[in-house]
Amino acid sequence: MGTPSGHIIIVVGAGPAGMSVANFMSKAGHDVIILNRDIKFGGLAEYGIFPNKLKLRGGLRKTYWEILDRPNVHYLGNVSVGQNKDVTVEELRMLGASAIVFATGAQGTKTIGVEGDSAKGVFHAKDVVYHFNQLPGFGDRPFDMGKHVAVIGVGDVMVDIAHWLIRYKKVERVTAIARRGPAERKYNPKEIRAVCSNMDLDGLKKEFDRIRQRLETIGQKPDELFKGITDEFTKCEPTTSTTRMGFRFLASPKRVLVDAANRVRALEIEETRLEPKGEDTAAVGLKQFYEFPVDSVVFAVGDRVDETVGLPYKGGMFITNPNKTINDPDDSLFQAYDEASGKVLDGVFLTGWARKASEGLVGVAKRDGEWCAEVVTRYLEARSPLSTGNSDEMLRKLHRILKERGTHAVDVQGLRALDAAEKEHTGPGDCIGEFKFTTNSDMLARIEKHAGTSHASVR
Repeated sequence: MGTPSGHIIIVVGAGPAGMSVANFMSKAGHDVIILNRDIKFGGLAEYGIFPNKLKLRGGLRKTYWEILDRPNVHYLGNVSVGQNKDVTVEELRMLGASAIVFATGAQGTKTIGVEGDSAKGVFHAKDVVYHFNQLPGFGDRPFDMGKHVAVIGVGDVMVDIAHWLIRYKKVERVTAIARRGPAERKYNPKEIRAVCSNMDLDGLKKEFDRIRQRLETIGQKPDELFKGITDEFTKCEPTTSTTRMGFRFLASPKRVLVDAANRVRALEIEETRLEPKGEDTAAVGLKQFYEFPVDSVVFAVGDRVDETVGLPYKGGMFITNPNKTINDPDDSLFQAYDEASGKVLDGVFLTGWARKASEGLVGVAKRDGEWCAEVVTRYLEARSPLSTGNSDEMLRKLHRILKERGTHAVDVQGLRALDAAEKEHTGPGDCIGEFKFTTNSDMLARIEKHAGTSHASVR
């Protein structure tokens, strides 16, 4: 670690972006206080990547443990930040830290606002991903998917959801629905290996034939596109079910159609065509509609930030400084900004999905945290260290606030106790290949049992 700097950085969120900031700031000699909504650290790395990627998850955990074990890093889990939560943004700012970095992710759900999207059998991708990753509050929820599931979207999250539906739910059919065409698909070719053993190739060929004329009209070559998409179906993981996977392109969902019990029975879909839009394409509705029978619908169309955090917010995103700088990375991209006053929130920064919702996965979030750390470092260079020079007094103030709210915060010692309890558990297996407690109350009870009362500084 670097020489103690006298600066204290509060990081809100312990996912890949937040832990990246904590890593760089603590190495530079700054004291770092991490506040995390979940008991466990990891964020997207713990609750967002597909459950069977145990090697990736294990490597990330090892890295994060090393960061949390540093003497100048202080972790408090089970602490939510925001309006009517455990601690507010204003209360954090009043603690007097040198800087506060929000790495809270994108906890809001983006929708396309179609009629019937609250029907039984309509789900949102984040909820499904949280479910199969056993996030407390989601792991024990029932997800009745039926036989035929439509997933709206063609990105990596769609592939993960299809993977879960095929491997664990073993539904009869999964159809990924896209407003645009096969050339505009967004998933990583390596990710499609998880489901390509179940791909309905005859159905895919018929789908290309169905949209052939519309693709050719915009200058795209259907046969080349078909070869390109099917050439990616290599090194496919062995299938474990008879589920058939397919695509529906140039198809814009307009309504979720329901039966008398308000249960999904079909999607009303509008045919679309492509038209150029700069270097990209846009989908344009053709006013031609049809019903597509399905039993459930999963919207995998991205996320938005949680406006209840209490930072300046507009259009699904926290607002960042519109005034660019000549620095690289550009400081303005990471500075929280209040449009009402026309000023930045001094010392308040954004990173990861809190800065740009749904932009990339673990690697991208980690890199964004590194960039944010550079921006914060430049900010600190122009500021004097704090008079106290260490985090003890700030932690005491924070503990007093949390105690008033009845918050049961969990520190690293508590995390170690929880980790030991989960590794000792010999209960039935689940789809994630490792045991996880699915409720916060279960986690807190095991922490108490294994570590007594020493884990919690707050009661």
